[in-house]
Amino acid sequence: MTVLCIETSTSVCSAAICKDGVPVKQCISLEGGNHARLLPRYIEELLAFAREQGLAIEAVSLSEGPGSYTGLRIGTSTAKGLCYGLDVPLIPIPTLDILCEAAKTAVSLQPSAILIPMIDARRMEVYTEVPSDKVPSDQVPSDQVPSTKVNRAQAVVVEGEESLLTPSLLGEGREGASYYYFGDGAAKCQSVLTSPNWHFVPGIVPEAQYMGALAESRQPSAISHQQLAYYEPYYLKEFIAAQSHVKGLKS
Repeated sequence: MTVLCIETSTSVCSAAICKDGVPVKQCISLEGGNHARLLPRYIEELLAFAREQGLAIEAVSLSEGPGSYTGLRIGTSTAKGLCYGLDVPLIPIPTLDILCEAAKTAVSLQPSAILIPMIDARRMEVYTEVPSDKVPSDQVPSDQVPSTKVNRAQAVVVEGEESLLTPSLLGEGREGASYYYFGDGAAKCQSVLTSPNWHFVPGIVPEAQYMGALAESRQPSAISHQQLAYYEPYYLKEFIAAQSHVKGLKS
C-alpha cells in the first residue's frame, strides 16, 4: 500500500510517501508558522516523485490531533482535497501515536518502559495519553479493535508525577516502571517530574515518515468519500479566538 502522509499538528510541518509502511521520501520543516505556504509545495513535490517512481497513491493519512488548531485545519483541508482529487480514502492517525513511533526509533527501551507523549497546551498543561498497548482491556470499548483505536488523548495540568499516574491515564501501582516523556510539551515538565524513573527524551517531534506503518494497521478505519465531508480533526479543546491587536481589525 502506498500512502501519502500529512503531519501539521504542531510547529513542525511534514509530508511523506510511505510504501508498505516504510517511508520512501519525506519533506519537512522545523521552523514553524509556514504550514499554509509549505504544505502545498511538499505535496506537489511528493506527487511528482510518486509519478516518477510509478507509485499510485492508494490512501491519504492525516495526523488528526490534538494539536494546533490552525495546523490541524490546514492539514485536514489539504487531506480532504487530495482524497477527493485522487479518489482515495482518508486514514486519520492520533498525533500522540505518531510521537510514540518517533520515540521508539530514538530510545532503547526496557520491557517495563512506558511512553508518555506530550503536546504543548500552554502553561503547564499538555495533551497526553496512555499508549494503546498499555490500556487495561476492561477500558477498551468492546466494539473497538487495535486497528481502530479511539483517540484517548487528555488535557492534563502537570504539577508532578501524581498528575499523570491516574487510573484514567497511566494507571496506578506500576512499581519499577520507567517513564519516558517527550514532545514539544515535555521540556517544561522536567522541573516537576524529578523521580529517577522519569526520563525526558529531547528532540522528538511528530513526523509524517512515522505514519506509514500506523496507516497500514488502520486500514479498516479508513474514511470513505461518503463520510469524508463530515470528518473533523480531533481538537480536544474548543477554539477560542483572541482579541486582535491589529489596527483596523478590532471589533
